[in-house]
Amino acid sequence: MHGGIEHRFGVLFVCLGNICRSPMAEGAFRVAAQERGLAVLVDSAGTASYHLGLEPDPRAIAAARANGIDIAGQAARQIERDDFYRFSHIIAMDRANLESLQSKAPRAGTARLAMLLDAVEGRRGEPVADPYYGDAAAFEAAWQVISRGTQAWADKLLRESTQASA
Repeated sequence: MHGGIEHRFGVLFVCLGNICRSPMAEGAFRVAAQERGLAVLVDSAGTASYHLGLEPDPRAIAAARANGIDIAGQAARQIERDDFYRFSHIIAMDRANLESLQSKAPRAGTARLAMLLDAVEGRRGEPVADPYYGDAAAFEAAWQVISRGTQAWADKLLRESTQASA
């Protein structure tokens, strides 16, 4: 139980520092899940500890805000061992972070590891480009890819939820 709501799924989005891609994915997915009526525990984390406790990059906040989503209240954190048990899905933004997650995952961990675009038809294994060294346009481009990926994951989990209850 979390906040009085039973969560069938828990989704953790992961990038390197947890200030660009994964906080945008957390915000976008939270809205996509809510629109579908999914009770899902949603969070984000980084594989590295560069920005612990910091809010998302101002350019990430601006890109999300331009698309109607507020991510300013999030704080960067690093993936923890318990995450591999607490979340049903841990979704990486790129291959390097997926490999880092695979190396950190406890043998008995229950989370399924995947990449964000694995749920998008024809995009399996593709990374979400890191906009950190780019400008506002790079963040908007990342937002568009992230939005498509999170919509696809929300649809996938809705189908899984529907099939499980049928």
